[in-house]
Amino acid sequence: MTTPFFQANPDIIKPYTLMDLDDTLFQTQRKIDAWNLPTTEPENLVCATVNKQGEPLSFMSQRQASLFNWLLASTELIVVTARDRDEIKRVKLPFYSWQVLTHGAIILTAEGELLSAWQQYMHEQLAPLQGKLKQLTDLIGNHNQEDVGANNGLKLTSHSDVFIDNELTIYLAIKHAQKDHQALADLAKQLPTLIPNFDQDFYVHVNANNLAILPHAVHKRHAVQFLLENHLDSQRPSFGFGDSLADLPFLQLLDWYGMPNHGQLHDHLSSQQL
Repeated sequence: MTTPFFQANPDIIKPYTLMDLDDTLFQTQRKIDAWNLPTTEPENLVCATVNKQGEPLSFMSQRQASLFNWLLASTELIVVTARDRDEIKRVKLPFYSWQVLTHGAIILTAEGELLSAWQQYMHEQLAPLQGKLKQLTDLIGNHNQEDVGANNGLKLTSHSDVFIDNELTIYLAIKHAQKDHQALADLAKQLPTLIPNFDQDFYVHVNANNLAILPHAVHKRHAVQFLLENHLDSQRPSFGFGDSLADLPFLQLLDWYGMPNHGQLHDHLSSQQL
């Protein structure tokens, strides 16, 4: 059997692009300044997200806007983000395909409907952990009140959604009011001592001023794998982008992946001996 040589075909099959959002496709002005990103002069910035008051919060550089426009036109772009269903509404960009939200706990169809099979699965995984998540919430709250040192100023947010008619807590997010990243890193080391078998049920992700306590069942990788195996065309190529170490497991499921030249994943790779 003779293997044919490649021949160009004008009938292009669109690849899938699975895209993290914050700090991959857009970022706040503070991070634009810290990273010294190109094409971010005021006249070149494009507003990508707004805050709860509807005021501009995150921005795309001209290069990022051009990349997004190219991907939107030439691929099927699938959002993969930690943002929940309320937070994604504050992203002022057009999305037309699947959306993986809340670190993978939620999958929306192209029509914006909840994927029922995934809802059922997540209900089964999250329901038994509600007591422990409540216990962690109380312990962290008490810890913050009692500690007048570095950990004072922790802001705890509980992220929840409705699964099979039940509102369930999905994960806990912690920020530091003074953006003391070291205080969050220290807290991450203490968390496994707060409740028995913490590591058995939960994992911790820290990236700059964000600390998340997540059940093992909640992960972008799990949701992306479910889509790849059950809903996406296996004949179509896939590639993706992400900026954090938490993105790497889902990116490794794809045919190709990349990262911006800034952020946690880039810094980690740059620090390795090559």
